[in-house]
Amino acid sequence: MRFYSDNTATAAPEILAAIAEANQGHTIAYGDDPWTQRLDEVLGKFFGTRVRAFALATGTAANSLSLATLSPPWGAIYAHEEAHIGVDECGAPQFFTGGAQLVSLPGEHGKLTCETLRAAVDKHPANVHTVQPAVVSLSQATELGTAYRPAELTAISKLARERGLKLHMDGARFANACVFLDCHPGDVTWRAGVDVLSFGATKNGALAAEAVVFFNLELVRDFEFRRKRAGHLLSKSRFVAAQLLAYVETGVWQRNARRANDFARRIGQAAGTALLHPVEANEVFVHLGDERKAQLRNAGFEFYDWGPQTSGEARFVMSWDQREQDVTALAGALA
Repeated sequence: MRFYSDNTATAAPEILAAIAEANQGHTIAYGDDPWTQRLDEVLGKFFGTRVRAFALATGTAANSLSLATLSPPWGAIYAHEEAHIGVDECGAPQFFTGGAQLVSLPGEHGKLTCETLRAAVDKHPANVHTVQPAVVSLSQATELGTAYRPAELTAISKLARERGLKLHMDGARFANACVFLDCHPGDVTWRAGVDVLSFGATKNGALAAEAVVFFNLELVRDFEFRRKRAGHLLSKSRFVAAQLLAYVETGVWQRNARRANDFARRIGQAAGTALLHPVEANEVFVHLGDERKAQLRNAGFEFYDWGPQTSGEARFVMSWDQREQDVTALAGALA
């Protein structure tokens, strides 16, 4: 009974069907195919505004190339201390930006606040001896399974604008956050001041499909050259674009996220007082202790330890295709 990660999940039938449909005959390569050419239009309709969208195969590439486009090598990128770009991407953002500094900030339940951000930015005076504030990067949903409300994003965006910062969003679990918030995708992106979104589909039913979505079209600049130089311009882009189109147009994004979120809510309720963070997406963090974790593993449940080795904490992630009987069994064991 596997609750390691939503990266362990299968691809949704609609996604596989879209790949099969795109696999008919020859077409122009390197993004000039009909599928890739539709991305701007379809994702623009999805978000409710004009966008420039670029297909990629990995979230690390999406995040790193976005940040490289937004920040100079001498820039400072502010993110939560648990953010994927700082903890799980092997220095890729620093590499792709040519040396920009990640500034890790604390925040309850995985979120940054305006107060924390303001204090951090004020520590970097505008002189030649220090890195210069450049970007704020937020995760939606956060690494601790919580979701920024539109008002929270708008407040951070306002502060960023006042200080001359760009706003990037890591949306690896963007669909899960939107479903929890019951909001339009535009409400937690461009309407709230987000400049660029790393739009993830892989964790929620795609095979390997991510997109960088620019809401601020002036910032696209040299992104295409950076993507090519980094080795991430796919010759057969149609197979990634076809997944993204199906993900949005068939409603897979919403259906899959809702199922995973519902399962996570059940597990969170069963965990009771052991719950560490509000369950607002498809991840559940609990304090169990070593003995209890061992008991669950002996009963057949697979999950990751979380936090320091001695913390006794664990993370359970619900996938879109999680077996309901496994969720019921875990809820029963936790309760």
